[in-house]
Amino acid sequence: MATLRPSTTLELTQDLMSRASVSPTDGGCQALMIERLEAIGFGVEKLRFGPVDNFWAKRGSGGPVFCFAGHTDVVPSGPLDDWQTDPFVPAIRDGMLYGRGAADMKSGLAAMVTASEAFVGRYPEHKGTLAFLITSDEEGPSVDGTRRVVEVLRERREPIDWCLVGEPSSEALLGDTIKIGRRGSLSGRLTVHGVQGHIAYPQFADNPIHALAPALAELTSRAWDEGNQHFQPTSFQVSNLSAGTGAPNVIPGELKARFNLRFSTVQTVDSLKVTVEEILQRHRVNYSLEWFVSGQPFLTVPGKLSQAATRAVLEQEQITAKLSTSGGTSDGRFIAPMGAQVIELGVINATIHKVNESVRVADIDRLHQIYYRTLELLLA
Repeated sequence: MATLRPSTTLELTQDLMSRASVSPTDGGCQALMIERLEAIGFGVEKLRFGPVDNFWAKRGSGGPVFCFAGHTDVVPSGPLDDWQTDPFVPAIRDGMLYGRGAADMKSGLAAMVTASEAFVGRYPEHKGTLAFLITSDEEGPSVDGTRRVVEVLRERREPIDWCLVGEPSSEALLGDTIKIGRRGSLSGRLTVHGVQGHIAYPQFADNPIHALAPALAELTSRAWDEGNQHFQPTSFQVSNLSAGTGAPNVIPGELKARFNLRFSTVQTVDSLKVTVEEILQRHRVNYSLEWFVSGQPFLTVPGKLSQAATRAVLEQEQITAKLSTSGGTSDGRFIAPMGAQVIELGVINATIHKVNESVRVADIDRLHQIYYRTLELLLA
């Protein structure tokens, strides 16, 4: 029986996956992409900041500027014994491609490149500019990656009109969900100060656990807002909580907690900070608090980009994509403030960051077709 030759997009996905690019390491993925893009007329600028490799590539001139954005870095594999096969040796079983980065997001990167190759081959004199913004710092601190490249573009006054981020956005079927924004992320590192003492003599101590408990109950049960048309309500979650010496008869002198607020455009960072600290103070908690903003919320009101992508999905998959702002943060949060319309459209996200991460082999070529058709609708 003859063996079917893998498609160009599948081959490129496997080639990218075989390069162990645990954040912020790129592992040669960008060099592979650059070689392909330069071969079809892209001018490529490598932008390395600190340990992070990035590149900005353009073909064509003037507006509108359509940009594919994505990341070559992946999260660590986790325990190797939990994987059915080596996470950095792509394996196909029962119609699924397994390996780290299969879904997040090397299949998306491959589809971007091959869709661009096909599009340029058919429309060598396409309208406007076709661009790529690729980083190896999305899964890490996100300091020296897309954020820094955007700063460079702003200084040059180089615009991006439309940006398609290839993150795995789909839920059950390819293309069933297109992200048109993301919630903001505000984290706090809280230290509650008490007085250590013998558990039999609480009058000589000040238990920070007891001091925080009423405030924490209010914070976790609070209805922060009702969200809006595009965003779900703000949520407050505690991720870490620690106190005590390990001894059963010692009242701890300190409690440490980490918490996070995912918030919509209904809120601001300042309003959330004020509310949290008002609650802590009202409950007379003796505390110190450090704040960290991972990203502001952003929203792309449905327009030409989301309309083109929705039409491409409908034609290819015969389904109507849901426009959503659910999920965590993405590098789209750095690009949207440039005034760009930003969407995220990629493969199914059910296995991302898990052991035995996988993507449907058939979806890889179908994503290529969706990207190609989106380009055709906007730049042909």
